[in-house]
Amino acid sequence: MRDPAGAWWPGSHQHAGHQGLSPPPPPEAKRDDELEEFDLPFFQRLALQLQVLVFSIVIRLTDLLLLLWRPRLLRPYLAIWWAEVRHTPYRARRSFEVIRALKTTGQRFRELIYGETPLMTALYVFKRAGVGPGSRLVDLGAGRGRVLIAARWLGAETRGVELIADHVTRVEAPLRAVGITLTVGDMLQTELGDATHVFTNWLALSPETKARLIERLRTCGPGTRIVTVTRPIEAEGFVRRSRHLMLFTWGIETVWVHEYQPASP
Repeated sequence: MRDPAGAWWPGSHQHAGHQGLSPPPPPEAKRDDELEEFDLPFFQRLALQLQVLVFSIVIRLTDLLLLLWRPRLLRPYLAIWWAEVRHTPYRARRSFEVIRALKTTGQRFRELIYGETPLMTALYVFKRAGVGPGSRLVDLGAGRGRVLIAARWLGAETRGVELIADHVTRVEAPLRAVGITLTVGDMLQTELGDATHVFTNWLALSPETKARLIERLRTCGPGTRIVTVTRPIEAEGFVRRSRHLMLFTWGIETVWVHEYQPASP
């Protein structure tokens, strides 16, 4: 059947068959936990892996040199590194642990994946954000707690919240021994009222999760400094204080320091 302009109506199967054509198959629905959009050609992927390997080696050596000045923090750092070498739930994407975490929060698998924050990067940014003795820093999505070591180095009280329980259970004892608290929980439900500083490496978060996290950050007290990686907080009440280009395991990235200044009632 034709419309007044002479075009064939979609779904006119008799005419499609007459022309030897068949209706296009419906697009296949992609599973939410697939990472196809991150696939790269072989040589490009190989070059990227080599770059990450070089960065990781340099970062690891630099971290170890820095920790010579704080030897009591060396044991938890090495415990984190050993846990990463021996086990990661990301290798089994459909493990019960990952599925439970995703269903609990409504997040997607790719939101759980991000690289490491080097100790030197965290130390520099935290000092610029005013972290020191008397500060209370909360890391949202803390992984195994490496960033918390940097905050503890500067004398702050530190608390991290991580969705994957396996990350926490393998390192919480050595972290606790140096005054670092790492707990299993949903960052979108974390109590932030007593925090003076909040850190979130939110580069892998979806826009929906970022919007929910921003609402959680609004529970912070006025004057709280909030540090984000890659993108600033683009919402009313979050004033950008500084911007820094810093090294991560995947390359150079922008880190933003904000101050929460809610509107007066």
